Amino acid sequence: MAVGRAEFAERHWDRAPVLSRAADLPRDYLDLLSPDAIDELIAERGVRTPFLRMARDGTVLDRGCFTRSGGFGAEMPDQIDSAGVFTEFSAGATIVLQGLHRLWPPIIDFVRALVDDIGHPVQANAYVTPPSSRGFDPHYDTHDVFVLQVAGTKEWVVHPPVQELPLPGQPWTAHRSGVAAAARVEPFLSATLEPGDALYLPRGWIHSARARGETSVHLTIGVAPTTRHDVVRILADALGEDVELRRALPLGTDHTDATAVAGEIARTIELVGRRLGHPPEEPSLVESVAAAVGDRFVALTRPAPVRPLATLEAIAAFDAGTTVRWRSALHGTVTTSSDAVSLALPDRTITLPPECASAVETIAGGGRVCARDLPGLSVEDGVVVLRRLLREGVVVPTG
Repeated sequence: MAVGRAEFAERHWDRAPVLSRAADLPRDYLDLLSPDAIDELIAERGVRTPFLRMARDGTVLDRGCFTRSGGFGAEMPDQIDSAGVFTEFSAGATIVLQGLHRLWPPIIDFVRALVDDIGHPVQANAYVTPPSSRGFDPHYDTHDVFVLQVAGTKEWVVHPPVQELPLPGQPWTAHRSGVAAAARVEPFLSATLEPGDALYLPRGWIHSARARGETSVHLTIGVAPTTRHDVVRILADALGEDVELRRALPLGTDHTDATAVAGEIARTIELVGRRLGHPPEEPSLVESVAAAVGDRFVALTRPAPVRPLATLEAIAAFDAGTTVRWRSALHGTVTTSSDAVSLALPDRTITLPPECASAVETIAGGGRVCARDLPGLSVEDGVVVLRRLLREGVVVPTG
């Protein structure tokens, strides 16, 4: 039986693995990547490291085994050598295609939709394992993963964490002996994934996988969640604006005297408490930290790409009936004054006349619009505004 969104959020997200069979899922994932697509990426797309790496029986191979110069006209020294990849793959090495959310159109679109749905940064890697082979030893990841089996079958063995919900700075290699010991006991889950099956693993859950009697291809969709620890770090940076928290500890402090240091820690906590209880007339610390959390998310994600040639053609042919939409995942804030409408984007601010306020709000709503749809503007002015936003990469053609 399929796990619904509410049940997943309550019982599994950040808590426990869940295995979903293809028949229980609302869609399959076989259209995202195929063996033919993998061959195309390796043989014909000029992929460079680190977008591809290889591993065998827990050891990552030196990239010199499968890279070489691109030759005349493409003299990059780290392009993938398809023959080298084949040699290592046929000897049992797993191919890892990394960053497919930047390389392969179906996965680019899929990951962009996932970011909107999950609300955290998402990446996508593919693991291509030859028959009866294993790429990596039992380990855990410091990000959540959704495993989507695309081709072939793979046996997965999952054990509970030795480090629950690890942070990026808490890798499994810091607990190597504990991970190895945990992997020797009865697993939490042992299952063979077939095409269309999906497995969710919260960060920290120990896992290993082995292909069965045929080549296995699976996608690992990695999610880097914003944790409360991240919020605390951002809060600590924001507290650096308080001069009292920038003051040095007293002259002559014995840093090896636990009692003395504990007293300074208590004093610091008191000062932080006072700052968090700021007078109402001061700028809100919560608001500034919230803005910084948003800035961090924007820095870790990307909006939908702009197609330069198609966009230039659309600008040249633009008229009152041309439809556009807000560029997906482009984060912008609209503010209005008596003098202007300001559209603040991550890298710049666009200013428009104040009478454009309602039109800009309509455009930012995300639906398809044309010049005739914009409230408060004539059709002619609507054409001018949309053409400018198209040129600025704020909207994209829908045709």
